[in-house]
Amino acid sequence: MQLLDGKVCADSLVTEISHKVAGYADGGLRKPHMTVILVGSHAPSESYVKSKIKSCESAGFESSLVRMPETVSEEELLARIAEINADHTTDGLIVQLPLPKHINQNTVINAIDPAKDIDGFHPTNFGRMTLGQRAFRPATAYGICKLLQFYNIPTKARHVVVIGRSNIVGKPISIMLANDFDIGNATVTLTHIETPRELLLEMTRVADIVIVAVGIPGFVTKDMVKEGVVLIDVGINRLESGRIVGDVDFENVASKCSWITPVPGGVGRMTVAALMLNTLMAYQNNFNLA
Repeated sequence: MQLLDGKVCADSLVTEISHKVAGYADGGLRKPHMTVILVGSHAPSESYVKSKIKSCESAGFESSLVRMPETVSEEELLARIAEINADHTTDGLIVQLPLPKHINQNTVINAIDPAKDIDGFHPTNFGRMTLGQRAFRPATAYGICKLLQFYNIPTKARHVVVIGRSNIVGKPISIMLANDFDIGNATVTLTHIETPRELLLEMTRVADIVIVAVGIPGFVTKDMVKEGVVLIDVGINRLESGRIVGDVDFENVASKCSWITPVPGGVGRMTVAALMLNTLMAYQNNFNLA
């Protein structure tokens, strides 16, 4: 068993980005700029935003954090998004999710300029990604692809089973790995909460790669996978003890894996690195550098 260490991969990508940014600065260009809007004081969101700001610094980016109160109206938030859309000094814009219940998440996502949508959630970018066209790819799924690429995990002609069909992870990673990208050309089975248990087991037990993102601690157990499987655990769950665990019963499953992501230290770090890659792409687009 070997670890797919997200920290090692993410640090390598961010270092590579920082070298490119330094070269652009030497040419007299401004630094890439990411703006994050944070609504309320949701503790996990605070942590995620802190990680993004720190990675911006490491990559040589400028960053701005716009804080808005939990009680902000949807109209006020949309107005602030419109202002940032029109700001040519901001390359990438993130509205940190989740949002308060009185704000429609899809309305907010759709309001972001697709050219600044570094989360890759806007229908324009998602559609282009699905068609195999140049676009900002959803960051977590993109991060998984870069992790597989970094560790030279083959995907071509491999059977991948994805557990979970969210718009953030399950749907995009299933499309990206099935598509004709650098990391792709896999045969992908997308499963979800309505997949019968017997069918799920039938699929996971023959899969070469299993990617799980369901938010259930220890969901993937030893009997569900074959020897030598590559296991990507996207789950981040906090137990009552305060311990952070994934969706995989790591202690019992790891011995069957050829490669497995740790939690923490796996996919989470790659999500942030992918945001840096998307921001760099937005910046390059703005200056016709791509």
